[in-house]
Amino acid sequence: MNEDTTKQRLFGTAPVFLTAISTILGAILFLRFGYAVGMLGFWGVILIIFIGHLVTIPTALALSEIATNQKVKGGGEYFVISRSFGMNIGTTIGVSLYISQTISVAFYVIAFTEAFEPFFIWFNDKIGFELPRQVISIPAMGLLSWMILKRGASMGVKALYIVVAILAIALVLFFMGKTDYQPENNLIASLSLKEFQDFFVVFAIVFPAFTGMTAGVGLSGDLRNPGKSIPLGTTSATIIGMIIYIFVSWKLYISASPDDLIADQLIMKRVALLGPLIIPLGLGASTISSAIGSVMVAPRTLQALGRDMAFPGKSFNHWLGKGKGENSEPFNSSIVTIIIAFVFVALGSVNAVAEIISMFFMITYGSLCLISFLFHFGADPSYRPVFRSRWYISLIGFIMCFWLMFKINTPYAITAIAFLFLFYLWISNYHKERKGFENIFSNSLFQLNRNLQVYLQKKGKSHQLKVWRPSVVCISDETFERQSALNLLNWIAYRHGFGTYIHLINGYFSKATKEESSHIMSKLISITQEKEHHIYIDTLISPSYTSAIAQVIQLPGISGMENNMLLFEFDKNNPSNLKQIVENFSLAKAANYDVCVLGSSSRPVTYKKGIHIWIRHIDHHNANLMILLGYIINGHPLWRKSTIRIFAINLKQSNEETRGNLLKLIHEGRLPISEKNIEIIRSDAESSIKNHINERSSDAGLTMIGFHSEQIKNRGEELFLGFDNLGDVLFVNARELREIG
Repeated sequence: MNEDTTKQRLFGTAPVFLTAISTILGAILFLRFGYAVGMLGFWGVILIIFIGHLVTIPTALALSEIATNQKVKGGGEYFVISRSFGMNIGTTIGVSLYISQTISVAFYVIAFTEAFEPFFIWFNDKIGFELPRQVISIPAMGLLSWMILKRGASMGVKALYIVVAILAIALVLFFMGKTDYQPENNLIASLSLKEFQDFFVVFAIVFPAFTGMTAGVGLSGDLRNPGKSIPLGTTSATIIGMIIYIFVSWKLYISASPDDLIADQLIMKRVALLGPLIIPLGLGASTISSAIGSVMVAPRTLQALGRDMAFPGKSFNHWLGKGKGENSEPFNSSIVTIIIAFVFVALGSVNAVAEIISMFFMITYGSLCLISFLFHFGADPSYRPVFRSRWYISLIGFIMCFWLMFKINTPYAITAIAFLFLFYLWISNYHKERKGFENIFSNSLFQLNRNLQVYLQKKGKSHQLKVWRPSVVCISDETFERQSALNLLNWIAYRHGFGTYIHLINGYFSKATKEESSHIMSKLISITQEKEHHIYIDTLISPSYTSAIAQVIQLPGISGMENNMLLFEFDKNNPSNLKQIVENFSLAKAANYDVCVLGSSSRPVTYKKGIHIWIRHIDHHNANLMILLGYIINGHPLWRKSTIRIFAINLKQSNEETRGNLLKLIHEGRLPISEKNIEIIRSDAESSIKNHINERSSDAGLTMIGFHSEQIKNRGEELFLGFDNLGDVLFVNARELREIG
């Protein structure tokens, strides 16, 4: 049984709020906010707060919404993302989230040493030696590690109550403090930002102050009621943190000059009541509380990844996922987290890494907002959260996340996205059996397709398309005997056209034929996946070929435009179904469709031999359609190294006149057909045309020949036979002259 389902749930809403607010009101508040106000002025920092919370508030609302729609277990944000986007995407973002959380532990511990700046200054003055920051940070990391490994999250939460109380006292005394500085009377003057061109440089420094509002979500596996505690704790911490930052900005603006704010990173101690004592103490409390929050959350993310068998190695995953004690504390995952954190603490500075951490947090926040937006847009009936945000709020959060990533540091943004992309490819290759990415997008795609279809129908645009493109539907009951028609549809639908392939199941609709249909459908999808087809597949149960044709020609086009071409197919070596094709030709013409009849050959297609198009004097309507189809098919990757050759049978005109007409058509239509690939053949009798085709196109990859309704009536099946020397032959009948322009 999953340990997460049996562990005792200890916590309510308070730990979620305390973990979030202590991470929000962290080192940046004490060390960098004065610098920001000095550089940008009061309104400049308010703009930073506003833009930053266009990310954090939508994320908090999105996370709260998702948390009240599903049972949130251990893993916090990772659990939510993996159960929405699928396990492979969830693992990818979960790993980046874990790395960010782990390095954040080191970042906060190093920032904690800044609270001891008076000690470092005193030691340097007395001894004449500058102590490295590691003399404080490494013991602090060791003490933090002991507390988490020995006492677990319950001890961490108790410590949070103490440090948050100290933090609150420090802020109160800061607001009570006074200085002799007199700011400008005209507050509007601060709209002239001192260095506005450096706005996003300052933003990059300050933004991490607003992150951390989701830190408490990492305790999801330890919460009695995650659906209540996560929304309440997260949103309240986000809003309260924003309000505090606004008032801190105002207090700094009215308490010190811009030059002093920029020069002194601990300017708050010159403002606060008992500042030299309380501000370093508050800084220490804020940084160590943030470190506690991160060191509690990161192992739980890693533990959840292990329990989901995210990494290669079954025993390694079991070791990571194993819990200790009745509360299933992530002891093993904590060891891994602490080792990584110790490495970065020993390095002494993670300033460069801090921006990369922000990138991964941005990706996580953007993913949460995207999940919320897609659930709203997809209108999934199973999505019934108790707490509801708005789709446009989530969309704003998603857009802001990725826009700000590139504004803060474009190389880091590209690096982070590239890392996640490569990691996703690797994890998807390892876990090939895991699906889910398409689930959240499918509902949105259904909605988008539905809305577009309705829009086109209401506007009547599907009947008014001036630029023609093929929307082909094919029906066959011999899919598993030969797949020439399936391949031809794929060539047409690769870029310029649309294709729908219907496999016919002969019989009456019943439970048995319905089950057969589902089984065949699975096989068809497997075939198309293996060959990377671009066509829509379906099955149809019908008692006769004629009734099936009647149903198919009434189908709506999957593209939003009506189907305009019907494709029949027969085996040249055994044309047993050719008679029924001939008999149902008039039915297709009654629907005002272009009609193509594919004569399939058993020999493989020789793509490099190209496409041969045969045009006769009776092909006035058919010629343009054949040339357009040849151009569209030639656009498929399999055909791109081939050429299109046109053979014109000349019975009446001079050869020069026929060639001139074709060249004009090709030039005006901007078709990639060389003049040397146009051959004019003089023939005095219709009967000899078939001989010319068999002789000159025997090696062609595909041969195209036009035909007319009158020929069907007069010659029937014989019209399509007698081309034994050729490979696949496509017979084309156009309902009207197709313009090439």
